[in-house]
Amino acid sequence: MTTGVHRAGLPVKLLVAGLGNLPFPLTRHSLGHYIVDSLADRLGVRLAYEKNVDGFMGSTTVELSSMSGRDVTVTLLKPKPYMNLSGLPVRKALQRQSLSPESLVVIHDSVNHRPGYLSPKFGGSAEGHNGVASIVANLANDKNFHRLRAGIGRSESDLKDYVLGRLSSFEKEYWAVDGRGVDLVLDALDKISQKRP
Repeated sequence: MTTGVHRAGLPVKLLVAGLGNLPFPLTRHSLGHYIVDSLADRLGVRLAYEKNVDGFMGSTTVELSSMSGRDVTVTLLKPKPYMNLSGLPVRKALQRQSLSPESLVVIHDSVNHRPGYLSPKFGGSAEGHNGVASIVANLANDKNFHRLRAGIGRSESDLKDYVLGRLSSFEKEYWAVDGRGVDLVLDALDKISQKRP
């Protein structure tokens, strides 16, 4: 992966939003925030608070795959409001970038997948995830955006207590800047970018 000026035409643009709760870092429900922080470190992006979006943002242009030969402008976003209010910052960030929902990639935790598993999805139900539901509502019920569901598994205990529990050592290492999980995320972003015109 290299950074640089695009060689042919304009770069593909993606808005990559990681969901979480800022007051509860390193918890399962804030895994989206953690992954975006790791992506920022990997790509050399500085996330800075943008008041008119109400989130932390940063951008870079990278070649995600030497095979595709396409540069991609990746804008990373961590909404500041609580999870169930994260839709408005996402909508504002899309408007600021003049992007359609099809250019949006939302990274969020999923109790329906085991820890360490990344499941891409386009459109469809929010599957009970309040952050995704907030985004759908703020996009006038437009569900045509990409999601990367990062598995956290589930427990027999209370679901709320479980998702607010701390990430395990394995999960923190797996989704860290040099972890295998970030490799999977970048591969998924590459595949998504190749579908964009």
